[in-house]
Amino acid sequence: MDNRKTDTYYARKIEDDLEFVVKHTANVAQEELAENEILLDSMLFRLIQVSENAKHLSEEYRRSRPSIPWMAISGLRNRIVHDYGHVELGIVYETLKNDIPELLSVIRKDNNADSGEDD
Repeated sequence: MDNRKTDTYYARKIEDDLEFVVKHTANVAQEELAENEILLDSMLFRLIQVSENAKHLSEEYRRSRPSIPWMAISGLRNRIVHDYGHVELGIVYETLKNDIPELLSVIRKDNNADSGEDD
């Protein structure tokens, strides 16, 4: 049995986490996110997972996709992990509502192109 994880595996994991974030924040206001500790923790965890999975992608994979903000993904993870109690909610909310859906769109296109599927 081969348990080797490939770029395709990690790219799909990233897509799954981004889809989860978009689905669960679609109709959420910033105030609701601030008041719902479980939702906020879940979203922060998913953002961390996106970055952790991105770290496992090959350098070739990342270089071949310059439209994906790899440094920003890593940077957000570092801010969440190292300043967990001090992460500015407004930045997280804007990221969840604006940047993540856009990133999901780019990731989907790449994943579909890699698998030969159409949007």
